[in-house]
Order: sequence, then structure tokens, then C-alpha cells
Amino acid sequence: MHDFCFTIPYGLILVCGGLFGYARKGSTASLAGGVGTGLLLLLAGYLSLRAFGKRTNSYLALILETVCAAMLTWVMGQRYSQTSKIMPAGIIAVISALMTGFYVYKLATGGNHIPPKSD
Repeated sequence: MHDFCFTIPYGLILVCGGLFGYARKGSTASLAGGVGTGLLLLLAGYLSLRAFGKRTNSYLALILETVCAAMLTWVMGQRYSQTSKIMPAGIIAVISALMTGFYVYKLATGGNHIPPKSD
């Protein structure tokens, strides 16, 4: 599976969650954290998709994805440990930890598998 197949939906979830948190509770932290990180992930997913279309890997995108997911794992894990609230801190921490593992795996195995060109 290619990284952009998960990164784009992951980024969209974060953007929607940040907007929802702001609309529901007026949380500027949700707006900045969710939308900001989500947009960075959408950009990284787009860069990775574009590189895949050119039959290459975007290691810049993979590193950006890994850093964003690791930061969210840390921040939301800390928030969960302080509040014990499953939503949103626990859910985002678990999803981000899974994504961090996926991105580290992709980095360790050389990025997206580029299928041989068929003529």
C-alpha cells in the first residue's frame, strides 16, 4: 500500500476534526493543531502522489508524514494521559501511532513500491 493512500484520508480526518472542535467548543487549539497538521499531511500526501505519478519516491513527503504523525502521537498521548478522554485525544494518539509505524516501515523499506513500466 502506498503512503498517500492513507495520508490523504488521515489529513482530511484531522482537518475535519479541527474544524469540528472549533465549531463545537470554540477551541482555537483544535483549529490550529488539527487544521494545521491536517493541511501539512495533505500537502505531503499530494507530493507523494505526484512523485508516484512520475514513477519516483518523495522522501521529503515521507519524512514530513512521519514527523507529523510522531508529533501527534506524542502530544495527543500526553493529553490522553492527563485527561483520560478517549475522544479526541485517545483516538488521535492511537491512529497517529499506527500511522507513525506505517511511515517508519515505508522509510525502512525504501518508500513506495514503483511497479515496473509496462509497454
